[in-house]
Order: sequence, then structure tokens, then C-alpha cells
Amino acid sequence: MTTFLDPIWISLKIALVASVIVTVLGISVSRLMAGRTFRGKSIIDTVIMLPLVLPPSVVGFILLVLFGASSPIGKWIEAVFNHPLVFTWQAGVIAASVVAFPLMYQSAKVGFEAVDRDIEDAARVDGAGKWMVLKRVSIPLASNALISGIILSFARALGEFGATLMFAGNLPGKTQTMPTAIYVAIDSGQMTLAWSWVVITIVLSMVMLLLSYRATIRT
Repeated sequence: MTTFLDPIWISLKIALVASVIVTVLGISVSRLMAGRTFRGKSIIDTVIMLPLVLPPSVVGFILLVLFGASSPIGKWIEAVFNHPLVFTWQAGVIAASVVAFPLMYQSAKVGFEAVDRDIEDAARVDGAGKWMVLKRVSIPLASNALISGIILSFARALGEFGATLMFAGNLPGKTQTMPTAIYVAIDSGQMTLAWSWVVITIVLSMVMLLLSYRATIRT
């Protein structure tokens, strides 16, 4: 039973941590980009959204180049933590965050762009600073879009396969998530075990999509 549950817990842990990361970064970056026009904005938007359309193996390869043992960042991480980042659950979090971030960013940007600027300006006139305007005005008014982005990001992180397999590996009990566990089970002919994880993944994904839909229709 422990072996069966391990990929589930690891997938949920990675997806939850990744969701927290992309929520903070998504709100911060989208707030800076929403409603602004400047030279090079389309290029920045394209780079941010690129992981959504790139093959996961390409994303995994880029992460290996950036954080691998032979890279400057990888060497620094290994020197500080006395352990390489590659083939750890933290690597799975980074892979999941990269592929899920575009969904959070796009949802948050749409939400912030829909906020009435007059309301934000009125709050500033009343003495509210940037942080207070964001906390008390912008985020509440864009909350439905933000919630939808968080849910979709969690679902995307939960289902990540290619980049995770390349960057975090497939170590049972350590980095093996449900998608990689399903692949191994099918490859070894354990169809019943594979179906069990498939059903759990489908149910979780459907719940996430339904919650996202409910958040969207309230906007």
C-alpha cells in the first residue's frame, strides 16, 4: 500500500509547493505587466508563455543545462546544500512550476486588466500605498481569475511528466510522481496498477477543472 500511495503523495506535494510558487510569482509579474505598454512587452509575454507550448522534453533539457551538476548554478547549489538539485523532489517542484507558471500568469493578468483603474486611483487618493491597493483593491476584484489560475496551475503541475522525468528522474518513493509511475506500470505490464493511478489522476483533474469553471463563471 505504501508503494501505491507514494506517487500520489509525491505528486500532491510537488503540485502544492509549485502552486504556491507560481501564485506568488504569477501575481507579482502579471501585476507589473497588466495594462502596460512598452517596447519589448510582446517578447517578454512570449518568453513567459513559451513553456506552455514547448515539448516537455525541451523544458527538461533546458532545466538540466541551467541547474545540472556542470552548470554554475548547479555547482553553487551542490556546494551550499552538499547535494545536487537534479533527481530530487525539489527538482520536480521547479519543473512543475515552470510548466504551470504560464497558466497562472495569463489568468492573473486577465484578472488585473479587468480591474477598474478608477477604483485603484480612488484608493491612492485616500492615502493607500501600492501594497495596500494591491491587497485591498486589486486582488479582491481579480480574485475569481486568480483562483481559476491557481486551480489550473495545480492541475498542470499535478500532471507534469516529461520535464519532471528528465530533471527530477523517476526514483520510487523520492521523485516518482503519478504520471511517471503510470508510465513504468504500463511498461512493465502492470495494467491494474496503472489504471488505479489513471483513475485517481482523472478524478483529481476533473475536480480541478470543475472548480476552475465555477470560479470563471462568477466573474
